[in-house]
Amino acid sequence: MSERIIAACDGAAKGNPGPAGWGWVIADAAGRPQRWESGALGRATNNAGELTALQQLLEAVPPGTALEVRMDSQYAMKAVTQWLPNWKRNGWKNAAGQPVANRELVERIDALLTEREVQFRYVPAHQADGDHLNAIADQAASDAAVSQTAAGTALGSTEFPEPAPVRSAPARRKPAGASRARSTAGGAGGSGSARAITAKFAGTCPCGRPYAAGEKITKVGARWGHPDCAAAA
Repeated sequence: MSERIIAACDGAAKGNPGPAGWGWVIADAAGRPQRWESGALGRATNNAGELTALQQLLEAVPPGTALEVRMDSQYAMKAVTQWLPNWKRNGWKNAAGQPVANRELVERIDALLTEREVQFRYVPAHQADGDHLNAIADQAASDAAVSQTAAGTALGSTEFPEPAPVRSAPARRKPAGASRARSTAGGAGGSGSARAITAKFAGTCPCGRPYAAGEKITKVGARWGHPDCAAAA
């Protein structure tokens, strides 16, 4: 049996349902993050995002690997560890006699779990002293829900998403002229800058200021934000 891998996964939906995404992070046996991945789901529920994150994580880990999965979703954990046997016996009907939501995802996860030794661990979300891996997965899922783009180590992302509790304080406001000059020199159209895209949904830049749907955004570290903030960084 291989050494146990520590991982965390999370889903996000901006509205329920709304623009959704998923994310996972895998660490070594000492808990040090090694690689991560996130993806977009279009319009979906938060529960669908949570289950998709777990499915994607399990598919990224070779069969036979011992795995500890940290999650802040009791729904996703209970769905695949407690409620699943009853759902099968009841013909995929829940306690209210209604069809089980997200059945295809649950069935796929059930098949993946039979090939792996998985220990689930619940960790509370959005805690100042909470689980660091879960915070990374949470931020990855949230960023994917906003940008509706995939990211991760395999896609060339060199930095891990910065968890919300440890984000930098909002930058001081600069004179309007300085901001424009910065944008011209290194913004979306400047040489050597990151590629700018049009935001599909509203979000928040690492500087703490929001951006609107339809506004140009670019990579600011491991997240999305204002082109002038990317130039300043």
